Amino acid sequence: MSISVNNNVFEFLKKLEKNNNRDWFNEHKKEFKVIESEIKKVYTTAFENLKTHDDVDKVKIFRIYRDVRFSKNKQPYKTHFGGSFNRVKPHLRGGYYLHLAPNNESFIATGFWEPNKEDLLRMRKEFEMDDEEMRSIINDESFKNIWGNLIGDELISAPKGFNKEHQAIDLIRKKQYIFTKKYTDEEVLHTNFLSEINTAFRAIRPYFNYMSEVLTTDLNGVSII
Repeated sequence: MSISVNNNVFEFLKKLEKNNNRDWFNEHKKEFKVIESEIKKVYTTAFENLKTHDDVDKVKIFRIYRDVRFSKNKQPYKTHFGGSFNRVKPHLRGGYYLHLAPNNESFIATGFWEPNKEDLLRMRKEFEMDDEEMRSIINDESFKNIWGNLIGDELISAPKGFNKEHQAIDLIRKKQYIFTKKYTDEEVLHTNFLSEINTAFRAIRPYFNYMSEVLTTDLNGVSII
């Protein structure tokens, strides 16, 4: 039997959005446990699909409970489900993310969310030296048809030590290197959704192959692992 996202998941999240308090949630804990079980099957299936074409070592499904200690938003529960899939380090870099939310707010994402300062500097140095290969990958027509444009937080100007007039400054000033792809509720609930996102994840490989090579070598191309 194929696994797909059940509409009950979205219906529960919609109700939770209107009743985001502990009393309501505790009254509907049994319903949540059923939904949670279905979600685990969805993410496990996505993980198994990824393993057919990439080396991923684990799936992490994030808890629905929010950490409100340092947040202005004191609502105790998330109104979405999220989970990440990690590639096997140190040889492989990058990761995958699946976000499920009602009202056409679901999406998948790949790339580098919070690269450490050493990795970020290495990426920037690579682009400073030669940005041609990176651009050939992310500007490929078939790639862009699936993933669109590279996004992510960036500096207003050049990072320290880099020329703000450099031809690759648009890449150099980025702090994140991310691609996202959005889905409607109808697309998520379709029986081929997990197959479709796996196709999209597979298509990111040229980008991951390139970035993994960059992050496992020095500027002379010598392995550092």
